Amino acid sequence: MIDIQSIFLKDVELSFILEIISRTLMMFLIILIVLRLSGRRGVRQLTLFEVAIILAMGSAAGDPMFQEDIPILYGFIVLFSIILFYKFITWLTQKNRFFNELMEGKPMCVVKNGMFEVKKESDSDFSQMEFFAELRNQSIEHLGQVRVALLEVDGTMSVLYYSDEEVKYGLPLFPDDQYKITSLEEKGPFACLYCGNVKSTLQTCNDRCDRCGKKNWAQAINSRRIG
Repeated sequence: MIDIQSIFLKDVELSFILEIISRTLMMFLIILIVLRLSGRRGVRQLTLFEVAIILAMGSAAGDPMFQEDIPILYGFIVLFSIILFYKFITWLTQKNRFFNELMEGKPMCVVKNGMFEVKKESDSDFSQMEFFAELRNQSIEHLGQVRVALLEVDGTMSVLYYSDEEVKYGLPLFPDDQYKITSLEEKGPFACLYCGNVKSTLQTCNDRCDRCGKKNWAQAINSRRIG
């Protein structure tokens, strides 16, 4: 039988429970002060370096909350040291472009001139379908509405659009429209389901795309953006 009392209440001391509560409140206040000293004014997508800082701060703040053999002063010293290191790295990235790209990475162009950048195929950190979902969240119906789309280093997306007069035929991004063609009875133009390359006509439904080499096609659309 499982001893529930032993699992939850073994060697529990009421005095130490009160100490844990007071330690937690003090460490929480210290974390707020340290984050204020870091200069961050709001919460947004974090870079990899900032995620590492947050993880380090979490470990430094968590241990003194419930381990009675670790003084809170030790946690404060660790947190303060992390912030000094964060400030130094931030200053260094502002002064040195190479170090900035090394620590933060570079923006990645994933759509250009209404087509997916096929040279990113080998990038294991990039998911085409996830990025298309981000485009849909911005009410983009097809790639022909997009001139340039970038994934920023903090994970946000920046998009430059074609004007209504410049919108071209493009690959549909919504699943209901993104059907692979099965016959040439459907009217062109057609868009490659992989890279978005548009061709006005096809010889067969399995024509090879001259841009990415894939053989799947959908009917392209050229509707304008709404809103």
